[in-house]
Amino acid sequence: MPFIQESKLAFIGGGNMASAIIGGLLSKGVNKQNICVSEPWEVNRKKMAELGVRTTTSNIEAGGDADLVIIAVKPQVTKGVCQELGGAWSPRATLPVVVSIAAGITLDSLKEWLTTGDSRTAHTVRVMPNTPALVGEGASGAFASTDVTPDEKELVNDLLGSVSKATEWVDREELLDVVTGLSGSGPAYFFAMVEHLVASATALGLPEEQATRLAKQTCLGAGKMMVESSDSPSQLRKNVTSPNGTTYAALQAFESLNFKEIVNKSVHAATARSAELGAKP
Repeated sequence: MPFIQESKLAFIGGGNMASAIIGGLLSKGVNKQNICVSEPWEVNRKKMAELGVRTTTSNIEAGGDADLVIIAVKPQVTKGVCQELGGAWSPRATLPVVVSIAAGITLDSLKEWLTTGDSRTAHTVRVMPNTPALVGEGASGAFASTDVTPDEKELVNDLLGSVSKATEWVDREELLDVVTGLSGSGPAYFFAMVEHLVASATALGLPEEQATRLAKQTCLGAGKMMVESSDSPSQLRKNVTSPNGTTYAALQAFESLNFKEIVNKSVHAATARSAELGAKP
């Protein structure tokens, strides 16, 4: 299995996530001419062409001889795309590795749809990225079919490492639903927190622009502390909480409102919804 720099890469779908991954790959020195994007919308193809990669409207042209194929289309069209590719791969001696970022589409479905005319199936990986990948700060969960080799996993790690600072491989597919509830939907939890922090500070008299800048930087700074510190998030919280101080007062208010249960119910709700969306009709 070639390294990512030597691999032929095909992106089926040229939306925001595909664009982010391609940008990350190019920043790591991957040859532009080794990347081909199949995208039906001209406006998206133009954006991709501006990055210097090859573009086409044909899934077969993009993925016919690729080493690594990234399925980055909407879930409702994934079946047709996979069946088209699987049908075209029958003449190949070696099938590509397939990475799907289509939300809610199970490995069983992917492998069924990707089966070639001679009953072979590409080694397949499901990935749940999140939107901070758009700024190179993503977190991704991944689950591989049992036939995926260590070298193939390393190839996928190289792919995801272009936009994700954390890539976690789970050992059961249903745990991708938990990943969805944690990191897939997680950015929105922090956006909501900042939104409400700003509203509270504004109600207390601080100008909205100032409150927004302070809240954003506080969120960013706290995240960086958690990443760079050897202390746990719990210990970092304790470090800034003086007895009967201002932070203590705020955290007591959290506790009185059962903040822990609010977070728990939110993650459970997102996880359950992800499982519902992934269930076969």
